[in-house]
Amino acid sequence: MSEIILSPDSRPLGKSGIAVSPIAWGMWRFAGVSAAEGQALVEAAFDAGVTLFDTADIYGFDGSGGFGDAELLLGEIFAGSPGLRDRMVLASKGGITPPVPYDSSRGYLMQALEDSLRRLRTDRVDLYQIHRPDILTHPQEVARTLEEMVSSGKVRAIGVSNYTLDQTQALIDHLSIPLASQQPEFSPLFTEPMTNGLFDLAMAEDIATLAWSPLGGGRIAQPGSAREEAVAAALDKIAEKAGVSRTAATYSWIMAHPARVIPIVGTQNVGRITELADAFRITWTRQDWYDVLVASRGERLP
Repeated sequence: MSEIILSPDSRPLGKSGIAVSPIAWGMWRFAGVSAAEGQALVEAAFDAGVTLFDTADIYGFDGSGGFGDAELLLGEIFAGSPGLRDRMVLASKGGITPPVPYDSSRGYLMQALEDSLRRLRTDRVDLYQIHRPDILTHPQEVARTLEEMVSSGKVRAIGVSNYTLDQTQALIDHLSIPLASQQPEFSPLFTEPMTNGLFDLAMAEDIATLAWSPLGGGRIAQPGSAREEAVAAALDKIAEKAGVSRTAATYSWIMAHPARVIPIVGTQNVGRITELADAFRITWTRQDWYDVLVASRGERLP
């Protein structure tokens, strides 16, 4: 039986020419700590082999104030340790405007980019993604805006987050430069991108796929239903065999898909960040990988 062996080596970020780690570290909970504490987390991610760091202007937002807090904290860290910025592939996002809720107009996005750069204390981001699709902005306007960001030198590559297959394709049809990435939700508990065409598009167009909520919003670590228990048991089987945690097995399962999915890990715990390298200790048989999928579906495959 053929086996799936994962490599910790860097891989291309779509057609951007940028190389990234196969696991990313996300900053949606990166706020409310000191610069020293934040830098310890960043350094732990580097030590675990992470080079792709994912943030957004809305990260750290608590529902009333604090818009941009995660970027502000990272910018403070860069100011204290300037060499850190050049060691990472820095990704940010814009387009969520509470309470609107979304705005992908040229005027808004160009200002959002400038605001992000100011908070991050840098002159460019390596990847800029539309955080959520704005129904009221034509994809042609979005395309021209993203192209302008790249031509300005302030953005190296572009992507989308939470776009449907049709929305992604419509944007691609208007772009003159490659769409480098897409960022859907994906985990053993949410597998729709495998069946709704997003992964197929990624493989057809060479688009990097970054998966948010790879642990199913914490439900893989703390299952609360029969289905979640079954998925946890299937993951535990391979985790115990490899001598790693269930979370490491989850990241590994995600990365085993041929779309070369990059899980975005959101833990703010240094010890758990250190465990990321364990994901590459697992060799998947097709049986073991499909056992997890069958547990997720709750029924046999046809």
